Amino acid sequence: MVVVINLTCRAICDNDTIINLPINSPARQEEVSRIMDSKDVALYLLESMNLGDKDSVYAKLLHDDMLETENESLRERVSDLEKKVLEHGDEIVCLRSTLADVLRRLAQLESSKNIANNSFGSPISSSPLLKNGTLKGFSSSKETLRYRPLNDQINRDPVRRVVSYTPSSLPQRRGVHYQSTGSLHSDSPSSSSVSPVPSSPRPLPPKTSWTSNLHTSKRWSSTGDFHHHTMSSHHSVHQNHHNSSGGGAKDAQYNEEESSLRMYLRGRPINLYAPSDLAESYDITKVAAPPQNKLKLDWVYGYRGKDCRSNLYLLPTGEIVYFVAAVAVLYNVEEQTQRHYLGHTDDIKCLSIHPNKLLIATGQVAGHDAREGKPHIRIWNSVSLFTVSIIGIGEFERSISCLSFSKADGGTFLCAVDEGNDYNISVWDWQKSDRGHKITETKCSVDTVVAAEFHPLDRNNIVTCGKSHINFWTIDAGGTLYKKQGIFEMIRDKPKYVTCLAFTQGGEVLSGDSNGNIIVWTRGSNTISKFIRNVHEGSVFSICVLKEGSIISAGGKDGRLLQFDSNLQPTGYEAQIAEHLGGIRTVSEGRGSQLIVGTTRNCILVGSLNLGFSPVVLGHTDELWALAAHPSLSQFLTAGFDRIVQLWDSMSHSVVWSKDIAEQAQSATFSPDGSIIIVGCIAGRWLVMDSETREAYSIHTDGNEPIQVVKFSPDGKLLALGSRDNYIYVYEVSGDSRKYSRVGRCTGHSSFITHLDWSEDSMYIRSNSGDYELLYWNAGTCRQIPQSSQLRDVVWESNSCTLTFTTIGIWPEGADGTDVNSCERSHDARVIATGDDFGKLKLYSYPAVQPKSLCHVYGGHSSHVTSVSFLHDDSRVISIGGKDTSVMQWQII
Repeated sequence: MVVVINLTCRAICDNDTIINLPINSPARQEEVSRIMDSKDVALYLLESMNLGDKDSVYAKLLHDDMLETENESLRERVSDLEKKVLEHGDEIVCLRSTLADVLRRLAQLESSKNIANNSFGSPISSSPLLKNGTLKGFSSSKETLRYRPLNDQINRDPVRRVVSYTPSSLPQRRGVHYQSTGSLHSDSPSSSSVSPVPSSPRPLPPKTSWTSNLHTSKRWSSTGDFHHHTMSSHHSVHQNHHNSSGGGAKDAQYNEEESSLRMYLRGRPINLYAPSDLAESYDITKVAAPPQNKLKLDWVYGYRGKDCRSNLYLLPTGEIVYFVAAVAVLYNVEEQTQRHYLGHTDDIKCLSIHPNKLLIATGQVAGHDAREGKPHIRIWNSVSLFTVSIIGIGEFERSISCLSFSKADGGTFLCAVDEGNDYNISVWDWQKSDRGHKITETKCSVDTVVAAEFHPLDRNNIVTCGKSHINFWTIDAGGTLYKKQGIFEMIRDKPKYVTCLAFTQGGEVLSGDSNGNIIVWTRGSNTISKFIRNVHEGSVFSICVLKEGSIISAGGKDGRLLQFDSNLQPTGYEAQIAEHLGGIRTVSEGRGSQLIVGTTRNCILVGSLNLGFSPVVLGHTDELWALAAHPSLSQFLTAGFDRIVQLWDSMSHSVVWSKDIAEQAQSATFSPDGSIIIVGCIAGRWLVMDSETREAYSIHTDGNEPIQVVKFSPDGKLLALGSRDNYIYVYEVSGDSRKYSRVGRCTGHSSFITHLDWSEDSMYIRSNSGDYELLYWNAGTCRQIPQSSQLRDVVWESNSCTLTFTTIGIWPEGADGTDVNSCERSHDARVIATGDDFGKLKLYSYPAVQPKSLCHVYGGHSSHVTSVSFLHDDSRVISIGGKDTSVMQWQII
């Protein structure tokens, strides 16, 4: 009955007509009767309940329903408040504990005597740390700390505290109590980094004066003790670790008593011990100046032909212009010189030459920078490398995939295709102001657009092509674009892609397609005038019309170059590109009878149909990770996921040799004498190769995860391999560095190995891992050395570990631990170079021990810089990009 009444009342309340009528009016009663059941069920219920006047009951029901709604809303609000109170309960407890700890510290400072009871009500005399009324193990501030045995702590209720500098609401454990060593947990306070909290109880907080050597009494800005954790809280710490923001050197604190510095990465504390020669004068507040040396881009190895086209031209200066990563390269093959335009901040995807052959337009994808990283077009002078205009910042969605200057009017306009969801085409009056003026923009195609070209003879005509289409555009006097789609009526099998465009000297449009056909389109029309079937096996990727009228077609799959006369009749001249160099991506006219060819395997070749072609630029085609500099020659090695290992000569800027190892490579190193190369692969295998003959002596396997880093000891007698399976494998080397016998496996890291260094005496190894640990090892026994403070004065052969005391300054504020991919110290120990996730190469003074170290920053890479290395004489720095597949050589000046 109550349900029926409530439903009837809700129907009445929701009816605007009833609400607006007088209560006693006949119209209101009629409307109410209409809402009720035909059998007047609700009225019957009301009368049977003796509720009196019907209108009064309606008003009462309406009032009761409103009260019920308010009560329900109130209950929901109360429930939400209860949830919030419960959520903040832990934080309140933590804050109270922290306040109590602060009060205890203040009391310790005011009194030189031991306090009878600590602020938590536990008498000091009951602590097992005391022996004969004194603190055990504290005769000297530099002595090794001794905590009470773990079995004395089991029945003690832990105290939960939160540090004031922790960037997360979750409590952070102190990095001095435990150290991740797999099954081994060290209770030494010398642990250099923090790993997940073990399940064993933590030591008691010390109860001693400020001058004691206990870590909780050090001059940190606040404490970071953690309560006894269960497995569930252990997982919550990991969640906090990954969700924390900030860190790096921003919140670093220095402890003068132990000469150690604590820094944070993603909220995780890391303790680093200062070498003795730096400890006495170290001042954390100083700002380190950048080094006197600077870098200058000397040479860029590689070319982007794998997925870009129409990006290779000869300039009047005798240079060929192309791009790779974020660098536009002007390369004079005869003089063996390069110049570089470095205005872009991310991947360049397209290039167009102005009719005056002086100006060049390049378009980039979205990058990291807030403003300059947006997709935009840069027009620049090829002689002075001066930027003339920057167009379209904030106007493009994803990246500029096609560019073309107008030709019939001398280059007044520039058309661009945005590689967004709709592939918009826009036309710009680029000379109008330094930002240009957009004349028009419209949707180009729902499918991929691969080329867009202004007609060389017909002003205001543009041709675009791509997936399943070729379109002919006209710009009217009002600036509106009109489109006519190409009609493939003469072709039975319509091509899936129209892959390239060109124009004959008579103004007809030539197109190549994915079926290997060449089609001639009537000038000023969207109909076919001539059709040549199966010119190539696979796609026709490029068509080049030479100045003398002949036509060159290039196959992307068969690697053939074919010549036709102006009537598209074969001349009989052709050439075949070597298969290992890839298919042909683009062809342009060079000097005299020369042709310039760009391939799908990122190579550039120069030659002619008569004499053949030779490569002038070689590159990698997949992600690069392995880099190693020769110990005595001006050579370096690169390898990556394309399975190619290449040895480069930095002086001649050429490839010494190249070898396909049939394995994706992750790391590489030279033996100390330079005769042997070790290449670590992604499936746990590693190869031993001769550096001169490229002969593979042997193949070994350790685990099934990538070998992240490989390094010989300075004396050449040991080899260390850091794997993604968290282990470091150590091998004894014999037989002219050709025989390898495993010594052991270093077990202790709780994440994958990222970097490692050898000590100069070949006795010790230090290593970093993916969870920001710095651990030390005895190389001969493969045992961890938990007291990292004992190794503070060890001299290290290299400094490729990113987490050390001498690399504090390379971590920016807000670093999350993965920003800096690699670092390397120069052999003269004057500077250190780093590569980061933002495509930047940075140069710091060494040692970089100040949290606010200044540096020189250099752009050029468009992907994460995976590795950096100094050549043997410190004359140059080599950097490799990950997915941009580029290798860059920087001169130190």
